[in-house]
Amino acid sequence: MLSNRVGGDTIEARLTALDTAVDGLLGDNLSGLSNDDIVEVLQRMETSLRKAAAVGHRLVVETTERMIPAHLGCRSTGDVLIGTLRISAADAARRVKGAKKTGTWHSADGEQVEPELPATAAAQHAGAIGPDHVAAVARVMRKVPYGLGFDEITTAEKILADAARSVPPEDLVKLGAHLLAYLNPDGDVPDEKERKRRRGVRIGKQGTDLMTPISGLLDPETRALLEPVLAKLARPGMNNPDDPESPTGDVESESLDRDALAKAAARDTRTAVQRNHDALKVALRQMLSSGVLGSHRGLPVTAILTMTVQQLEQSTGIVTTSSGGLVPIRDALRMAETAHPVLAVFDHHGRPLHLGRAKRLASADQRLALIAASGGCTRPGCDAPATLTAVHHITEWRDGGPTDITNEDLAGDACHALVHDGPGGWKTRVAPPGAEHPGRTEWIPPPHIDPERTPRVNHRHHLGDLLAAALAHYRARRETELREHRRRWLRDSTGDANDDRP
Repeated sequence: MLSNRVGGDTIEARLTALDTAVDGLLGDNLSGLSNDDIVEVLQRMETSLRKAAAVGHRLVVETTERMIPAHLGCRSTGDVLIGTLRISAADAARRVKGAKKTGTWHSADGEQVEPELPATAAAQHAGAIGPDHVAAVARVMRKVPYGLGFDEITTAEKILADAARSVPPEDLVKLGAHLLAYLNPDGDVPDEKERKRRRGVRIGKQGTDLMTPISGLLDPETRALLEPVLAKLARPGMNNPDDPESPTGDVESESLDRDALAKAAARDTRTAVQRNHDALKVALRQMLSSGVLGSHRGLPVTAILTMTVQQLEQSTGIVTTSSGGLVPIRDALRMAETAHPVLAVFDHHGRPLHLGRAKRLASADQRLALIAASGGCTRPGCDAPATLTAVHHITEWRDGGPTDITNEDLAGDACHALVHDGPGGWKTRVAPPGAEHPGRTEWIPPPHIDPERTPRVNHRHHLGDLLAAALAHYRARRETELREHRRRWLRDSTGDANDDRP
């Protein structure tokens, strides 16, 4: 029983109700629930557990601020958690770190201090994210470069917290890596002289098993050239030396048996690094023999880089390749010296209006425009680059959807298969003019993911635009708050309730 101090009775009653509810669920018969009911119970339980973790952070704050460890003869709050809760040292450390990042602490005079990660704390209190999400956001924010402005830091944390509400922690870390690149495009990138010094591919001595170790560092340009080759030749099921029936060559060959590829992919047990090795071997063989790699998803196998006029003028920032890689603008401009430039014009919502080619739009041209506009798969949360996507009919062809640039966008092969009319199927549509992101492809999740079926767009490949828009919104809101604060101060100081001076 809790003591009779202020609030003790209320908290005792809540804990008793919680114990009763959990004990009741432990004894309930779940076999009578439908499949949809099971999914709903899983979701509601997870939301409650996430809120409970936030309560745990509040208790950690109280334990630390009251110096309970010293009172109990423990060295730290972590030791208190380990001894009283019988949890691992790693779990105790995670809870303490989570409380430091999202807990509401107090200053020496007792005033509340806003959490270090306020948007993340709000998402956890709502039960939308869990401790692993909190740890992922904190891991990214620790890498934010020193000297970045307060507005940028605040906006970046909010972007991560919002993304955490719809993606798993692993994807959040990936998104964070690219967000950091936009926040600090040049600061942590070694200069060209240093990159030249560090570049290299080390081929070791051949061992007794006839295998040769290889290691080294690729500069951004070399990686950008290698990625589309691997995307074409390293697909599961292709060029598998362990499978005599595996299709060989490239995945875009007209003679490729698609059914055989699907069966080979199902049998393919190679890891990604093994597929990369086998693909590189095939690529070297092709280049040495004929030098012909053909096309990939309707486009030549080449490095496709998208840059803006502003980047060209300022010669700063980073460029994203169609394979999802990041290339400093200096390297991109050097690669562009021997490239075939294509002008793509977009509307003010970022959707393609014109592709500067001297012929009518064909499938390859449409794909180029979509790569520049969308950057990769449009399904929310998916980080598949453009080289791993197919051109998707937003309104399906069978439903009368035309093969037109206004009815097409990019979707990864696995994501494309999620669009169907059966159970668990997603829907796609073009965001209407009044939407937050007009013209973008909206994905409508199935009921088991979102009972409200709220349309979503994928910001994963538009982090630069998302960051700029979020910064503008944040600064506008802050300016409004400052004007309102100043108006109230003037009113209070002059006693004029009608003083609306700015």
